[in-house]
Amino acid sequence: MDARVDHPNDNSIKDLFSQLVDDGRSLVRAEVGLYKQVALYRAGKAKIGLVALVAGGLLAYAALIAFLVGLVMGLADLIGPVAGGLVVLVVCGIVAFLLFRFGAAKMAALSGDEEEKAALAAGERVT
Repeated sequence: MDARVDHPNDNSIKDLFSQLVDDGRSLVRAEVGLYKQVALYRAGKAKIGLVALVAGGLLAYAALIAFLVGLVMGLADLIGPVAGGLVVLVVCGIVAFLLFRFGAAKMAALSGDEEEKAALAAGERVT
């Protein structure tokens, strides 16, 4: 007597595979959502660094223009304006350098900070 007894709670193979596919889709959506949030978090932290880099670049450009104007004026008078142009160049150059260093440090946030790395590691241990 090999009579097979079907229970109403038994799932067919088709139902199990369907549930597996649905669970897989949910997992992929969750992973994509996680990476999207990580990218937004990093971009938010790097935004101020990008602004500092742009400001530093514009200031360096302005320093070059001031130097060239001072050089032109200095060639006309052969004395004072060149020194003024050099002073403007040095001061703006130092400020631009500091802004570039600050901006570059802030751009390092794109690779993630320690808090984010710890959170991602904790998430991987859970799964």
